[in-house]
Amino acid sequence: MAEEVGPRGVRVNTVSPSPVRTDMWESPTGYGAELAAAMGVPHAQLLAGLPTAMGMLIDRFVEPDEVAALVAYLASPLASPLASAATGADHIVDGGAVKTA
Repeated sequence: MAEEVGPRGVRVNTVSPSPVRTDMWESPTGYGAELAAAMGVPHAQLLAGLPTAMGMLIDRFVEPDEVAALVAYLASPLASPLASAATGADHIVDGGAVKTA
Protein backbone atom coordinates (compact mmCIF):
# COMPACT_ATOMS: atom_id res chain seq x y z
CA MET A 1 0.00 0.00 0.00
CA ALA A 2 2.88 2.38 0.77
CA GLU A 3 4.17 1.91 -2.77
CA GLU A 4 0.74 2.60 -4.24
CA VAL A 5 -0.02 5.83 -2.38
CA GLY A 6 3.47 7.03 -1.47
CA PRO A 7 3.96 8.95 -4.70
CA ARG A 8 0.88 10.99 -3.75
CA GLY A 9 2.42 12.05 -0.44
CA VAL A 10 0.66 9.48 1.74
CA ARG A 11 2.72 7.53 4.25
CA VAL A 12 1.58 4.07 5.30
CA ASN A 13 2.84 2.37 8.45
CA THR A 14 1.47 -0.18 10.87
CA VAL A 15 1.92 -0.38 14.62
CA SER A 16 1.99 -3.83 16.23
CA PRO A 17 1.92 -3.74 20.01
CA SER A 18 2.19 -6.69 22.35
CA PRO A 19 -0.31 -6.82 25.23
CA VAL A 20 -1.18 -3.26 26.23
CA ARG A 21 -2.38 -2.48 29.75
CA THR A 22 -6.07 -1.96 28.95
CA ASP A 23 -9.41 -3.23 30.20
CA MET A 24 -9.19 -6.01 27.63
CA TRP A 25 -6.54 -7.59 29.86
CA GLU A 26 -7.31 -6.16 33.29
CA SER A 27 -11.10 -6.17 33.52
CA PRO A 28 -12.59 -9.08 35.47
CA THR A 29 -14.89 -9.62 32.48
CA GLY A 30 -12.29 -9.06 29.76
CA TYR A 31 -10.20 -11.33 27.59
CA GLY A 32 -7.44 -11.61 30.20
CA ALA A 33 -9.88 -12.96 32.78
CA GLU A 34 -11.35 -15.40 30.26
CA LEU A 35 -7.89 -16.59 29.27
CA ALA A 36 -6.90 -17.06 32.90
CA ALA A 37 -10.05 -19.08 33.56
CA ALA A 38 -9.42 -21.24 30.50
CA MET A 39 -5.87 -21.87 31.72
CA GLY A 40 -7.04 -22.56 35.27
CA VAL A 41 -4.91 -19.81 36.85
CA PRO A 42 -5.89 -16.74 38.85
CA HIS A 43 -6.34 -13.63 36.71
CA ALA A 44 -3.70 -11.68 38.66
CA GLN A 45 -1.20 -14.51 38.22
CA LEU A 46 -1.75 -14.55 34.46
CA LEU A 47 -1.23 -10.79 34.23
CA ALA A 48 1.91 -10.92 36.35
CA GLY A 49 3.49 -13.71 34.34
CA LEU A 50 2.35 -12.96 30.80
CA PRO A 51 5.10 -10.47 29.82
CA THR A 52 7.85 -12.90 30.82
CA ALA A 53 6.05 -15.85 29.25
CA MET A 54 5.85 -13.92 25.97
CA GLY A 55 9.57 -13.16 26.08
CA MET A 56 9.15 -9.45 26.74
CA LEU A 57 12.40 -7.99 28.01
CA ILE A 58 10.73 -5.19 29.97
CA ASP A 59 8.77 -7.61 32.21
CA ARG A 60 5.56 -5.56 32.05
CA PHE A 61 2.66 -4.77 29.78
CA VAL A 62 3.10 -1.98 27.25
CA GLU A 63 1.36 1.20 28.43
CA PRO A 64 -1.26 2.84 26.18
CA ASP A 65 0.70 6.11 26.21
CA GLU A 66 3.73 4.32 24.75
CA VAL A 67 1.71 3.15 21.75
CA ALA A 68 0.03 6.56 21.41
CA ALA A 69 3.41 8.32 21.38
CA LEU A 70 4.58 6.17 18.46
CA VAL A 71 1.34 6.75 16.55
CA ALA A 72 1.62 10.52 17.12
CA TYR A 73 5.23 10.44 15.90
CA LEU A 74 4.31 8.49 12.76
CA ALA A 75 1.34 10.79 12.10
CA SER A 76 3.43 13.95 12.28
CA PRO A 77 2.88 16.25 9.29
CA LEU A 78 4.89 15.66 6.13
CA ALA A 79 6.38 19.14 6.54
CA SER A 80 7.82 18.09 9.90
CA PRO A 81 11.24 16.46 9.99
CA LEU A 82 10.10 14.02 12.68
CA ALA A 83 8.81 11.06 10.69
CA SER A 84 8.46 12.39 7.17
CA ALA A 85 10.59 9.55 5.76
CA ALA A 86 8.99 6.77 7.82
CA THR A 87 6.78 4.77 5.48
CA GLY A 88 6.11 1.19 4.47
CA ALA A 89 7.12 -0.31 7.81
CA ASP A 90 5.62 -2.22 10.69
CA HIS A 91 6.63 -0.67 14.00
CA ILE A 92 6.68 -3.24 16.79
CA VAL A 93 5.99 -2.05 20.35
CA ASP A 94 6.42 -5.24 22.30
CA GLY A 95 9.11 -4.76 24.90
CA GLY A 96 11.49 -6.99 22.96
CA ALA A 97 9.21 -10.03 22.58
CA VAL A 98 9.90 -10.31 18.85
CA LYS A 99 13.62 -10.83 18.45
CA THR A 100 15.03 -9.10 15.37
CA ALA A 101 18.54 -8.60 14.14
